[in-house]
Amino acid sequence: MTANTAATAYDALAQAANKRSSTQTRFIVQVGHCSQSVGAHSIAEEIERLLPNESVLVIAGCDGACFDAPQVIVRNPSGSQTRFTRVTPADIPGIITGGNGTDGDDRAFFSGQHRLTLDGCGETDPSDIDDYISGGGYAGLAKALSSSPEDVIAQVKDSGLRGRGGAYFPVALKWQGARGVDRTPRYLVVNSEEGEPGIFKDRHLMEGVPHRILEGATIAAYAAGAEQAYIYINAEAELSAARMQTALEQAYDGSLLGRDILGSGFDLEVEIRHGAGGYVCGEETTLLNTMEGDRREPRLRPPFPTESGLLARPTVINNPETLASVPFILAKGADAFAAIGTESDKGTKIVSVSGSVRRPGIAEVPMGTTLREIVYEMAGGPEDGQSLTAIAVGGPSSGILPPSMLDTAIKPGLLHESGVMLGAGGIIALDERVGVVEMLRKLAAYNADESCGKCTPCREGTPRIVDAVDRLLSGSGSLNDLEEARYLANVVNSASLCGLGQAAGNPVTSVLHFFGEELAELVGVR
Repeated sequence: MTANTAATAYDALAQAANKRSSTQTRFIVQVGHCSQSVGAHSIAEEIERLLPNESVLVIAGCDGACFDAPQVIVRNPSGSQTRFTRVTPADIPGIITGGNGTDGDDRAFFSGQHRLTLDGCGETDPSDIDDYISGGGYAGLAKALSSSPEDVIAQVKDSGLRGRGGAYFPVALKWQGARGVDRTPRYLVVNSEEGEPGIFKDRHLMEGVPHRILEGATIAAYAAGAEQAYIYINAEAELSAARMQTALEQAYDGSLLGRDILGSGFDLEVEIRHGAGGYVCGEETTLLNTMEGDRREPRLRPPFPTESGLLARPTVINNPETLASVPFILAKGADAFAAIGTESDKGTKIVSVSGSVRRPGIAEVPMGTTLREIVYEMAGGPEDGQSLTAIAVGGPSSGILPPSMLDTAIKPGLLHESGVMLGAGGIIALDERVGVVEMLRKLAAYNADESCGKCTPCREGTPRIVDAVDRLLSGSGSLNDLEEARYLANVVNSASLCGLGQAAGNPVTSVLHFFGEELAELVGVR
C-alpha cells in the first residue's frame, strides 16, 4: 500500500459520482420527522404524480427551518434554485410550472448561521451516496487514510474540537486514550440516543446527511484503532434509522466500509443497534449496559469506557454532531475549523430552538453566538402579542435564565454558576403563558421519571424535589419548601452516580437564583 492509495481510490469514486451529475431539474421535497407531521409525504407524492419529463424527485431531510415545512426546492440544471415554503397541495401546480418562491423568513433564519455539519442538509439526497461524494463527501476520509492514525489525532487536537453531546470532552484525547490501551478489539459507538426534550439536532443530521456521520465515524475508528463500530439509535427515531441503514449499505457497496477501505488496508464493520429509549440511555456507560443486555443504569467510573467499555474493551463513544464535524477538519484542515468560534471555544454548535418563537427549528452557529442572536435574530423572537419571560437552556440537566441574560454567549460547560449549561444545545423560549415555576416542575418531574433508580440520592431526591415544587404551585408551600428544594438539589447534584443525577438539581438552583420574586409570591413573602 502506498501513501496515496486511498486518495487515488477516492478520486475514482468522485469522478464516477460527478459523471452522474444530472441535467434534469430536481424537485427537492424536505421530509423529516418534523415535516412528516404537516403532510410533507403527501406533497412529495403529488409532485411525483405531476412531475414533468426530464425532471426528478428528490426526498431530502429537513434543513432546520422546521417552521416553514413542508418545503420544496426546485433546482435547475444551471444551479439556480427557487424555494417554496409551507407548501399546500394547491401550491403544487404553480411550483411545477415555475412559480415564484416564498422563502422570506428563511433568509433571516439562515443569515447568522455557519453551516458546517449541516452543509447540504435539506438540499441533497440522503439516500444517494453519489450526491454526497459529488459535493466533496468522503474526501476527509481519503485524507485520513493517507495519513497515520497519530497524524489524524494530532489534526483533530489542533482543531480544538470538543464533543457536542453536552460534556464537551476533547475529542482527540478520547481517541488517543482508547488507542493507547493495549487490548483488542477496540470499539466505536455512535451515541444517537438523543432522548431529552427540546433536543432534535442529531435526528436532523441522520435524516439529512447520514453519510457525513458515517464518514466521521470511520475516521474516528481509524484514529482510535477500532475495527468494529455500532450506531446506537433511539428506537423511536424510525426515519433516522432507515436513512442511516440505507447510507450504511451504500458505503459498503462503495468500499467505504468493510475490508480494505479505499485500498488503505483498514477494515471497519458497522452495525446499527436500536436503543429502548430513555434519557438515561444517553449516558455513555448506561448505553453500553443496554447494548450488553443489562439494566439501563450507569456503571461506576473509573474505569472509563476508553479503557474498559463495551465487553470490557477500549471503546470510543461520540455523538453524531461530534462526528459530523470531523470530515470538515480532515478535508479543510485544523486551522479552518479553529478559525470558527472564539479564541477558547472552536467551531460551530447546532442548537435546537423551540417554544415561543416565530421560527422554531435547528440552527448551526459559531461558538460565541449570543442567546439574543439565536432567539431574536434567527428564531424571530416571541410570537405576536407575547413577551419573553425566560429561556430554558440545555434541557432537563440544565436550568432557566431570565431575559436579562440574553447577551450570554454560548460555550461549552456552564453558562452561569447557578447551574445553567449549554448541554446538547436545547433552547426553549417561554412567554407569559407558561410560568417559570411550572416549567421548573416539568423539568424536575422529567428527571424524576427518567431516574434509573440505581443510586439513592437521585432515586429518592428527585421525586422529593417534585413534591416540594408541587406544594409551592398548589399554594400550600412555605419557606421551608424553598429551602428543602435547595438542599435536595445540592445533595442530588453532589452525590449522584451519573450525569443525569449530577445535574438534576440545576433547574432548581437556577430558578432560586434568578426568579426569587416569583417564588416569594408563591409562599406569601413580599
